[in-house]
Order: sequence, then C-alpha cells, then structure tokens
Amino acid sequence: MKTDRAKLLQTMLTIRRFEEKAAEMYARGKIHGFLHLYIGQEAVATGAIAALHDDDYLVTHYREHGHALARGLDPNRVMAELFGKATGVTGGRGGSMHLFDVAKSFMGGYAIVAGHMPLACGLALAEQYKGTDRIAVNFIGDGAVNEGEFHEALNLASVWKLPVLFIVENNLYGMGTDIRRVSAVTEIYKRAEAYAMHAVQVDGMDVNAMFDATARIAERVRSGGGPAFLEAICYRFRGHSMSDPEFYRHKDEVEHWRRLDPIARLKSQMLSDGALSDEEFDRMQQTAEEIASEAARFAEESPEPALETLHDHVYKERA
Repeated sequence: MKTDRAKLLQTMLTIRRFEEKAAEMYARGKIHGFLHLYIGQEAVATGAIAALHDDDYLVTHYREHGHALARGLDPNRVMAELFGKATGVTGGRGGSMHLFDVAKSFMGGYAIVAGHMPLACGLALAEQYKGTDRIAVNFIGDGAVNEGEFHEALNLASVWKLPVLFIVENNLYGMGTDIRRVSAVTEIYKRAEAYAMHAVQVDGMDVNAMFDATARIAERVRSGGGPAFLEAICYRFRGHSMSDPEFYRHKDEVEHWRRLDPIARLKSQMLSDGALSDEEFDRMQQTAEEIASEAARFAEESPEPALETLHDHVYKERA
C-alpha cells in the first residue's frame, strides 16, 4: 500500500480549517456545550485511517471531529451536528462528542473515557464469529489507560485473539494533568505487552509514519495475528476544551511542539522534493477554507430538530 501525500495533506488542512471554524462558531455562541478540538493531532487520524479498509469499524473518543472527516463523513453534516441541527449526523441529538455514521462504519465518538473500548471488542468479536477480514479500530486518549475498561478490553481481546487494533493518541495530558503525574509507566505501549499483545510506538506528528505503522499493524490483525496496540506520540495545540485556560503548560513546551506541526512538516518535505509547489499548496488551503465555510453556512441555515421528534430514537422504532 502506497501513500498519496497530496491527499493526506489536503485531509489535514481540511481538518485544521474545520476545527478553526468550529472554534470561531463556538465563540459566536453558535455551538453550545463542550468542544474538544483536534488541532495538532491531524496526522494521527489522517495517516491511520488512510491505511485502513473503508469498511473497518472506527470507534473513537470525544475528540473525534478529525476522525470523522478523515473517514469521509460529510463536513456539512458534521458541523450541523456541532450546532445541534436536524441535518447533523445524529439529527442534532449527539453534538460534538457523539458523531455517528453507520454507512461509513463510523461507530461513534464516546464521551465516557475508555467506556467505548469494550464496544470495539464486541464489534471485533462479531466479525471474528462471521469469519470476515473486517477489523475494529479503537482510538483512545492517554487519559483512558488508567481506567478499568482499558485493562478489561485489552485482556479479553488478547484471550479471545480478537481482530481489534487499539490506537492511543498520547498527547501527554489527560485534561490538564501531565501523564508523568498519574502513570507509573509513561510508555503506554509497554502496558499492552503485559497482555501478550503486539505493541509499537510511533511519531504521531508524522503522517507518513502513522500511515506506514498502521498499514503494517492492521494487516497483522487482519490476517489473524490477534489484537494489536499502537501508541502515537502527539500534541494538541489547543486546550483540552474551549473552556481550558491552559495554565498547566509552559510556553516553551507548546512552542517546541508547534515546530513539529504535522502540516508544516509534510508541506516542507513535499516542497523540498518537488512534489508540491507554493501555488498548489495555496489552492489546497483555499479548498479547505471553502469546505469549512460551506459547512458553517449549511449548519447555520439548517433547521432545529422539531419538538414533536423529541422522543424519536429513544427506543427502536417499529417499521
């Protein structure tokens, strides 16, 4: 499998601009509740998802806008969901933390830390039972690794040799807490080894490294090698959520990681080897701007969910 670097760059640019537009809409009071931005971590979702089959399940956490866009969910409907509009991917009922699209095998963002890990195991068990080569890919944050579900999921996946790939996005902070203050083992992939699981660590700020590592490890899972674990070292450039004043991080640290910006890194690489011109990059940025602006316009002009639909989708509706 080969990478299409231009496509990867366009996807990262689109995620970045979409998130910046979402932040702008939040500041204008168009989006309510919590908003967790993915800015800085674009290489993880973009590289990993590009290396998967389109029907592989994705089960992810609440910082999931980037995963949704990388999987190909309609940006208009994703933004409308953030606005709580009827045209959103869950009809305006889920909001930022609960994007969902069965047609894209995107089985949800989940707000309960680590609570979605057993669900990924369940999806993998179903495919193992049916004898398909479909795998479940479970994105978690580093804040999930001290939760009980983390250990239950890894243990059961290993005992039953489930076709599930766990990808932890280790951005070094669980909300505002440095991982070194709460975790005795900060190299998270080593925890998976304790469950007899193949595990590797990768530079999550390098989209090519993410693609290559995911392609290799996903193939291992797909071919019956049992569950596997990928730790992506990355960094979020914004706070935990829009309400986070970020008093816990030093400016020097943030600046260090900003110099590793995955978009600038790939752009520089492609410019230096002649695979991209400045004019082509400008057009890609313009495309990202148009997608984000159109998504905001679509969301703003979409209707609110009708009051009479308040009780819809609480239970399975009869045909």
